[in-house]
Amino acid sequence: MTTGVARTTAVTGKNGIDPAEMRVISLLLVAAFVAILNETTMAIAIPDLNAALGIPPESGQWLTSAFLLTMAVVIPTTGYILQRFTTRQVFLASMAAFSVGTALCLLAPGFSVLLVGRVVQAAGTGIMLPLLTTTMMNVVPPHSRGRMMGRVGLVISLAPAIGPTMSGLVLDSLSWRWLFGIVLPIALIALGLGAKWMTNLGETTDSPIDVPSILLSALAFGGIVYGLSQFGKAPSEGAAGGTSNALVWVALVGGLVALGLFVWRQSHLQKRDGALLDLRVFTSPTYTFSVIIMAVVALSMFGTFALLPLFLQTVVDLSATESGLVLLPGSLLMGVLAPAIGRICDARGPRVLLVPGTMMIAAAMFVYSTVGTGTPTWTLVLVQTVMSIGLAASFTPIFSASLGSLDRHLYSHGSAALNTLQQVGGAAGTALLIAVYSAALHSGEAQGLPVADSGASGARTAFLVAALITVVSVVLAFFVRKPADKEAEALTV
Repeated sequence: MTTGVARTTAVTGKNGIDPAEMRVISLLLVAAFVAILNETTMAIAIPDLNAALGIPPESGQWLTSAFLLTMAVVIPTTGYILQRFTTRQVFLASMAAFSVGTALCLLAPGFSVLLVGRVVQAAGTGIMLPLLTTTMMNVVPPHSRGRMMGRVGLVISLAPAIGPTMSGLVLDSLSWRWLFGIVLPIALIALGLGAKWMTNLGETTDSPIDVPSILLSALAFGGIVYGLSQFGKAPSEGAAGGTSNALVWVALVGGLVALGLFVWRQSHLQKRDGALLDLRVFTSPTYTFSVIIMAVVALSMFGTFALLPLFLQTVVDLSATESGLVLLPGSLLMGVLAPAIGRICDARGPRVLLVPGTMMIAAAMFVYSTVGTGTPTWTLVLVQTVMSIGLAASFTPIFSASLGSLDRHLYSHGSAALNTLQQVGGAAGTALLIAVYSAALHSGEAQGLPVADSGASGARTAFLVAALITVVSVVLAFFVRKPADKEAEALTV
């Protein structure tokens, strides 16, 4: 075993964290925020890009589909990557990939280069959040993890919420290239600071990588996410027709078969600690419940972020900027609440936050299922704000309880599995809500109904389906317990 820079205990800050380690965490938080922010800016931008580049909708949608597909392939491998390579190596590689991809998108002369840039961006983004959460678990003492995981929860919920707002403002006043032009300098600064300040935390191993596991992982998670992303498209977006529908089902079924083979192979390899993704993380009930809740919450969050702007622009007739601003108050409130939520999680455990948090998300989804053409905008702002509070109250305990229930050597695998299922849940939510909405919209068009009326009906049905699924997270929240302090137990043995 090769060790990185050992954790120093000579000087610690008020959270029991060495200042140098705190600087690394702060840098990772900024990098993760920028990378995840980039994830949701494209949803509103696709129509503008289609027009500017002169491409059909089915081609433009690949700018989001390819991004999701790459993320789905990369994230499951991070359990191995974070054990095999040092913190510094992984950070610089992922941030360099993100920066190069962003530069390609900014300077792209046409669709092909833009698509390549999005794929390279996603390769860097997919590594960043698992790197952040694994690093935190390795250096933050258990009694301070809620507070620090609150910052992770802020990143994972605030960045996607701000993305559509920023995108709308940019598209209504500037060229689409500024979506990347604003992000690139921040990414380059983070890369430069990382080259200067990033140190190696934790340990590395020399385990050989299992190539068949990588191939099965790519086919499994890539096929599932691709199938879900295509399944959620309206017929006019290129997912209709016998051939396209057949490809969607081939991707989904093939992905599920590959997933079964992937699980079988990991179960065999983990007996000698050679798994690409160690599935022993699921032997912890708290971890398993938390991961399921994360997938359901991601379904609700990303599904809402995808459908709500469509509803606001198609039914309520708001502009892209106005649609993005509906999400803004809740996003800002999440930032204000993050420190308090982290302190509560440390003091009282995850359940006191997770139960009301999931209830608020479910309640918001049920209210959304009653929207119509006459729903006041202020009502939507209020509902989205309630949902944002629920998201903020849920993410911190999910991260803290899930990873805190694992042994230290499983942190990287637990983070990889958690983020993978979050990605799958987000893709499923987007596909489900958009598919239900599109079906109602086109059914109404066939009957000669106004677009606003059929769109409102489709949105109500889609949100109701999501609300019913979200009830699962409320039930499971009661079973999530505060993890035992494994490090303290180890010291007393």
